[in-house]
Amino acid sequence: MTAQTIPARRGLALRVKKGQHYRVINTHGYQVVDHWAFNAADIKEFMSMEHSHVAIDKLSPLVGDSMVTNKRRPIITLVEDTTPGVHDTLVAACDIYRYEGLGVKGYHDNCTDNLAAAMKAIGLTVPETPAPFNLFQNTQYTPGKGFAWLPPVSKPGQYVRFRAEMDAVIVCSCCPQDIMKINDGNPTDAAIELE
Repeated sequence: MTAQTIPARRGLALRVKKGQHYRVINTHGYQVVDHWAFNAADIKEFMSMEHSHVAIDKLSPLVGDSMVTNKRRPIITLVEDTTPGVHDTLVAACDIYRYEGLGVKGYHDNCTDNLAAAMKAIGLTVPETPAPFNLFQNTQYTPGKGFAWLPPVSKPGQYVRFRAEMDAVIVCSCCPQDIMKINDGNPTDAAIELE
């Protein structure tokens, strides 16, 4: 197994082979990790939250469910989840415009830029910023009231484990959100382990 740290407020891209497993570990317990997966042979095909909602008939996968691409093909399967299973598939990746809307003056680290930088580090240019699979994110929606942005309920060392269903490029970003409570106000590192 090869474990790598996803630095706090930064992203990391790795190549995985079809059938390979990997774990995303919430090292400190309260870090949201934005997660993307791209077809290694054609990165214009990528894990799609809206297509996955239809494929799994849920807003968030359970163990055994496969997330699908914008071409409706399985790309990763959730094979183990040691957390309480609270993850988000509705919220777009943060970007400079999100932080501007929250009143930030000047540049703020963000997952959209982390995705682009992580892909560039392995020689790729991201075609767009798909909606991420926000691992460990505890965003609760109440009809008629809206979203509640809450800290993760995972514990230190808990993880989610996936199997790649095609050769893929996976990207994880330790969300740098430090204004709202989604990282308990304190973004940290996380880890990814290839098996």
